Amino acid sequence: MKKKEQAACREGACRVESLIGVDERGQMVLPKELRDKANIRAGDKLAVITWEKDGEICCFTLVKAEHLAEQIKDFLGPVMRNTLK
Repeated sequence: MKKKEQAACREGACRVESLIGVDERGQMVLPKELRDKANIRAGDKLAVITWEKDGEICCFTLVKAEHLAEQIKDFLGPVMRNTLK
């Protein structure tokens, strides 16, 4: 974790929201309170972003696909404009 990310975690930006289990079919359920807090509704698409350590996935983050698309557009837009000049 980068120093800036570590600082954000210490300042309360990241925390354990809940513990979830995995059933025999490999399915997980996000608690209703967490879904409500994150405004996750039926039909929403979530992107899974992973981090690896020593060749294994150590953690992952869920990002609403609509927010991920906005972030990619914001990031790639200037890059593409500069590339096409």
